Amino acid sequence: MKFSRFGSAAAIIAAGALVLTGCSGGGSSSESTSSASSIITTNGSEPESGLIPSDTNEVGGGKIIDEVFAGLRYYAADGKPVDDLAESIDTDDSTTFTIKIKADQKFTNGDPVTSDSFVMAWQDAVVNLRKNASFFADVEGYNEDGQPLTGLSVVDDTTFTVKLSAPASDFPLRLGYSAFYPLPAAAFDAAGKVTDEFGQNPIGNGPYKVDGDKAWKHNESIKLVKNDEYKGGREAKNGGLTITFYKDFDSAYADLLSGNLDVLDQIPDSALSTYQDDLGDRAVNQPAAVFQSFTIPSRLPHFSGEEGQLRRQAISYAINREEITKVIFNGTRTPATDFTSPVIDGYSKDIEGNDVLKYNEKKAKELWAEADAISPWDGSFQIAYNADGPHQAWVDAVTNGIKNVLGIESSGVPVAVFGDFRAGITNRSIETAFRSGWQADYPGLYNFLAPLYATGASSNDGDYSSPEFDKLLAEGSSETDLDAANKKFQDAQAVLFKDLPAIPLWYQNVSGGFGEGVQNVEFGWNSVPLYYEITK
Repeated sequence: MKFSRFGSAAAIIAAGALVLTGCSGGGSSSESTSSASSIITTNGSEPESGLIPSDTNEVGGGKIIDEVFAGLRYYAADGKPVDDLAESIDTDDSTTFTIKIKADQKFTNGDPVTSDSFVMAWQDAVVNLRKNASFFADVEGYNEDGQPLTGLSVVDDTTFTVKLSAPASDFPLRLGYSAFYPLPAAAFDAAGKVTDEFGQNPIGNGPYKVDGDKAWKHNESIKLVKNDEYKGGREAKNGGLTITFYKDFDSAYADLLSGNLDVLDQIPDSALSTYQDDLGDRAVNQPAAVFQSFTIPSRLPHFSGEEGQLRRQAISYAINREEITKVIFNGTRTPATDFTSPVIDGYSKDIEGNDVLKYNEKKAKELWAEADAISPWDGSFQIAYNADGPHQAWVDAVTNGIKNVLGIESSGVPVAVFGDFRAGITNRSIETAFRSGWQADYPGLYNFLAPLYATGASSNDGDYSSPEFDKLLAEGSSETDLDAANKKFQDAQAVLFKDLPAIPLWYQNVSGGFGEGVQNVEFGWNSVPLYYEITK
């Protein structure tokens, strides 16, 4: 899903389950004394835009949307897909899918959830060029000009079909992602477009609902309450969530220690060396499907063509990932060896060309000199980041390493708040490299590659384009055998290691914690707590 404010979205489905097992724990009280009406307090961040599922691709908004809406499927703690609104998803050829939804499902305003709820929402995503429109790229009729999809057909109120332009056997796996959520009839204007007003006060069908039209206090918090009409597998065991948009994690951690916050999903840098002692068995440190990097757009001077390729490789060799993850992150990060995550099926640490991620001063200097022979370097190499997240320490370490190894000026560029930072990336006004990363939308290699690096993809913020990469990605997506598909995706990563549209840094563990008064806290495969399971 998603670009994080602080950290950083059949045969293949059955075989694609994660090797990760979620971590859970309990507080001092027994569940028998917990209250089903208790409100769970947790941290979050102000969404970049309105809460429209197909138009949200960052963690702050995505965290809220996943609680307010329910889709055809959801992902269990270990990443396995579980049917939610789907009664069945059938196909004979991995090209045409017949989807039946459960009857008598309703949105919180009483509108029924029907086939039209899905089809209209998906058409809106494509026609109105929402941020997540590229998730429908495999559906017949998709293009980037805002034309309706021709591969969607409503059969009846509870049945619709999806025809793809080519086989994609992992298509059902993707259907737990928020881009595929349904929307009520009330979301659309007379022309069939989802309104901005709906995004400010969304009407969903998930385990929680927004607590009135004043529940979202921008840049402060949002209040959700249990949706008693939801009867799926994520039925809330508490009375609701209050998500506070903290300006920094030090304040959030202080609230956790003082008992004013129930669940925190990331520990600040200042407490990484002490939090496990502070919290004891309420501390969480487990692998998650989160990848971190920084992106160098080819539009920047000296970073296009052969010169740019050489400079990217030199910069990557100049970064001592082992030292940074040990000294700064106290072992809560693991140096990257690819562009995906070790907890995803198909991960490999032996991708061709990934030696560029190993610290090598000599190689870095040689490549930089080769680039200078094409066009002498001038200026400073900078990495932009949002200052309201815990990024300054690692950005300083990375840029200091580049400065010392390559003998150039290099520094970080703080942007005060995440929203402004993301706006600058989206409108292409940032004229430096910038921190980037990915928190998986669904547990598959394809999800780490297509949204970020496919030509024209929704989160391709560096505007990378490679016909060779696109071809391998498409071939992998069309495979019906898991191993064959993953081999294509690994070959596609070899192309990325030559071009380095983003510089892989490390994989992020989920390092969090919870208060003494809550029980049944479990962090999922993608680092997000399963809020609906928490009791208090």
